[in-house]
Amino acid sequence: MWEPRQSCCPRPCQALRARLPVLRWLPRYSPAWLQLDLVAGLTVGLTVVPQALAYAEVAGLPVQYGLYSSFMGCFVYCLLGTAKDVTLGPTAILSLLVSSYAFHQPVYAILLAFLSGCIQLAMGLLHLGFLLDFISSPVIKGFTSAASITISFNQVKNILGLQGIPRQFFLQVYETLRRIGETRAGDAILGLACLAALAGLRAMKSRLPRAAGAEPLAARISYLIVWTSATARNALVVLFAGLVAYSFQAMGSQPLTLTGSIPQGLPAFQLPRFSVDAPNGTIPFRSMVEDMGVGLAVVPLMGLLETVAIAKAFASQNDYRIDPNQELLAMGFGNILGSFVSSYPITGSFGRTAVNAQSGVCTPAGGLVTGALVLLSLAYLTSLFYFIPKAALAAVIISAVVPMFDAGIFRTLWRVKRLDLVPLCVTFLLCFWEVQYGIVAGVLVSGILLLYSIARPPIKVSEGDVLLVQPGSSLHFPAIEWLRDTVCSHALAASPPRSIILDCRHISSIDYTVVVGLAELLQELRKHGLSLAFCSLQDPVLQVLLSADVEGFQHFPSWEEAERCGGAGLGGCRADPFASTSGSSLLPT
Repeated sequence: MWEPRQSCCPRPCQALRARLPVLRWLPRYSPAWLQLDLVAGLTVGLTVVPQALAYAEVAGLPVQYGLYSSFMGCFVYCLLGTAKDVTLGPTAILSLLVSSYAFHQPVYAILLAFLSGCIQLAMGLLHLGFLLDFISSPVIKGFTSAASITISFNQVKNILGLQGIPRQFFLQVYETLRRIGETRAGDAILGLACLAALAGLRAMKSRLPRAAGAEPLAARISYLIVWTSATARNALVVLFAGLVAYSFQAMGSQPLTLTGSIPQGLPAFQLPRFSVDAPNGTIPFRSMVEDMGVGLAVVPLMGLLETVAIAKAFASQNDYRIDPNQELLAMGFGNILGSFVSSYPITGSFGRTAVNAQSGVCTPAGGLVTGALVLLSLAYLTSLFYFIPKAALAAVIISAVVPMFDAGIFRTLWRVKRLDLVPLCVTFLLCFWEVQYGIVAGVLVSGILLLYSIARPPIKVSEGDVLLVQPGSSLHFPAIEWLRDTVCSHALAASPPRSIILDCRHISSIDYTVVVGLAELLQELRKHGLSLAFCSLQDPVLQVLLSADVEGFQHFPSWEEAERCGGAGLGGCRADPFASTSGSSLLPT
C-alpha cells in the first residue's frame, strides 16, 4: 500500500502534505517500486497513444489534439493526485461532451478545458465535492449506456469507410443505413478484423491464469508475452493495421482510409485564445462562453465524476482513501495547464486505470513514464501515424466503449427499486437527442423523486387505546402538512376519536416550519377534545421544541409509558410527561 503512515510533523507541514500528496509517498520511495512504476507507465503509454488518436476523432478534432491532451494530466496528477492507479487523459465520455460543446473547433475545445479547470479548481478550494452526491447512479448508468451506443455508432461510418455522415445520432443512423451500399470493402474488412482481434485479446486476458513463481522459466516468459500482448492490444492492433496500410501504399494502391498527416513536434506552451476569428468578424470571449452554455457546468462535473468514481473503485480494492476535493484540485490544475499545451478537457480513464493497476503500479510516478512516452511520440513518431487506418482507430474506440453499456442495470433496478428506472430511462433516451438534455433531465427527475420522498415520508399508524403514529424519517417543512393530514384523518375517523402518541425515534432533525405545524396540530386536536403527546424524542429535536415553547407540549421517554397513560387521558397522567432523556424540563402546558 503506497499511502504512508501518519507522521508527527508540525501543522504547516501537515497542511502542505494535504495539498501536495506527492510529499506523502516520495520520502519513502524505494528502488523496488521504480521497476514496477516503469513497467506500468510503459504499458499505459502503449494504450494511451492509440486511444488518444481515436478519442480526438470522437471529439471532432484533428487527431493530434488527442496526443496534446494525454501528457500534462499525467504529470500534474503525479503531484496532486490521491490515488496511485488513476491516470488522467482524454476519455470517450468527455470526448463526446467536447464534441457537443466545442463545435469541432480546437479553439473552443482548448478554452473549454481552461474554463473547466478554473471551475474545478474553485470547487476544490471551496470544498464543493459533495455536489457529486446529487448525481444518482441511475443517471450515471443511463448516461454511460447511451454514450456507449452513441459513440459506437458514431464509429460505424469509419468501419464502413463512409464520408459525410452527420454527427446527430438519429440522422447518423438514417444516413448510415441509407448509404450502406457505398461501403468500402477494404475499410470494412480491416475494421471487422481489428474488432475481432481486440475482442479475442480481451477475452484471452480475462481468462489468463496467473503464473506462479515456482513454474519453469519458459512458462513464465510465455505468460509475460501473452499478458503484454493482451494488455497492449490497442497498440498491437493499430501497429498491425498501419503495416497493412503501408504495404498497400508501397504497392501503389490504397483501399483504406488513412489518418493522414499529423503536425510533428510538441505543442507550443501558450495561453488559450479568448477570441476566435470568424468570416463576419471576431467572436469575443463573452460570446464563446455563451455558445458553450451549460457545457461549462456539465463538462467539469462529469469529468470529476469519472475521476472520483474510478479512484473510489480502485481505492476500495487497495485499502486507501481518496479526497474528492483534492481530486478537484488535481483535475483543475490538469485542465488549466493542459489548455496551455492545446489540450481539450481531460479526466480519469477507467480502462487505462485498470491497466495501470493490473501492471502493478506502486505510486503515481508511473504517470511520469506515460507522459514522457506521449511526448516522445509527438516528437518523433507522428510521421508514422499517417498510415494508421481510420477503421483501426474506430475499432479501438468501439472496443473501449462497448463494455460501458450495462444491460443488467435495467433488470437490477426492476428487482431493487422500480422507481429508479424513471431517471435511468429519462437520461438514457434523452441522451440520444442531446447529451446535455439527458444529463440535466435525469438529475432533475432524481431531484424530484428525492424531494417527494422528503415531502411524503412513510408514516406507520398503529391502532389501540390511543393511536401510535411513527414517522419513518426526519421531518422537514414539505412533510408537515402530510403528517398533519395523516394524524387528523386517523384520529377523527376512529370511533370514538382517540388521542395520539407521536413516536419520534426516527426523527433526528426538524425545522421551524415543522415546529409551527406541530403547534397548529396540537391546537386543532385540542378543539376536538383530543391530546397529542411525543415520545422517544432525540435530544436535538427535544431542545428545538423546548426553545419554541410550544403550548400543550407533552413528552414521554418511551411509547410504552405514554401508552400506559393513554387510558387515563394523556393530559391527566400521574407520570411526569415532561421528563426528558437529557434531564431538561419542558415548559408546562
